Amino acid sequence: MRMSIFSVQDHYPAGPRSIQQLYSEVIAQAELADRIGYDTFWVAEHHFHEYGVVPNPAVMLASLAQRTTRLRLGTAISILTFHNPLTVAENYAMVDILSGGRLVYGVGSGYLSHEFAGFAVDPAEKRDRFDENLAVIRRLLAGERVTSKGKFQSIDAVALNVRPLQGKVPVYVAVLRREAAYHVGKQGHNLMCVPYASVDNFDDIGNLVADYRRGRDEHGDVPVEDDAVVTLHTHVAASDEQARRNAETAFNLYVDTRLYARKSTYDDAMRNGLHLFGSVDTVVDKLVALHDMGVRHVSALQNFGLMAQPLVHASMERMMREVMPKVAARTA
Repeated sequence: MRMSIFSVQDHYPAGPRSIQQLYSEVIAQAELADRIGYDTFWVAEHHFHEYGVVPNPAVMLASLAQRTTRLRLGTAISILTFHNPLTVAENYAMVDILSGGRLVYGVGSGYLSHEFAGFAVDPAEKRDRFDENLAVIRRLLAGERVTSKGKFQSIDAVALNVRPLQGKVPVYVAVLRREAAYHVGKQGHNLMCVPYASVDNFDDIGNLVADYRRGRDEHGDVPVEDDAVVTLHTHVAASDEQARRNAETAFNLYVDTRLYARKSTYDDAMRNGLHLFGSVDTVVDKLVALHDMGVRHVSALQNFGLMAQPLVHASMERMMREVMPKVAARTA
């Protein structure tokens, strides 16, 4: 099972941490993830609100590329609806080059109303804009010279003058609804999902993944182990009680201040199971259960809600040094 890190870069202007300090913390987390064996460091894109304060993940990933050596660097997600696909393809081709071929490209259509308003984009157009831009970006990253007459863009024989080092950049499509997972698979795409926003309880994760794999099967794909990434809020501590003491306030702050999010508390998370909070053994059990559901790549959201950096680092290290060896032994 692959274990990765996901960072929303959520910011709290009334709190003690500045955006500059947050950036420094994210960079330090990526450096630690690189040293101790995480697979990918995923960075979110958000605009015009402290919900997330990295408006251009390519800039953050280019910085991380210079501070890491083996860690894959991903977007979770790059919002295709708001941007010129030529510019997007150029930015991420540069990230792949600067990182030595470590880009993992997660994409989505966006969902936050204030972002559509800020970019003056009609939300009713988002699916068509996303599909059109993704098709163009895929071709550009593959090294093609693109001519395309679309509804929103007209491109005449354009090719990138900077091309990714990877022959084929891995692309993942994000979903917020369970029913969308089947359609992503049916189109032959890799999948990203945040069960906290997509399903009602932990066991439903298996149903979402099964729907996705059914679509991939109908598309005619040979199964691969890294085709679906599942993201869960995570904090691993010495005991379940210590995990609550460390993470409850931070989780409740994160959820309470997230725009348009399903409102929840730490107690709600304990009831629905949509988390990786607890002792080493508790988290091992949950990861083994995910493995049994067909999940092979988990992304841990560990730096949420103003959680102190030492606690984030301690959880990250406990996950890789104590949890994952036990998961590997039980799923061998």
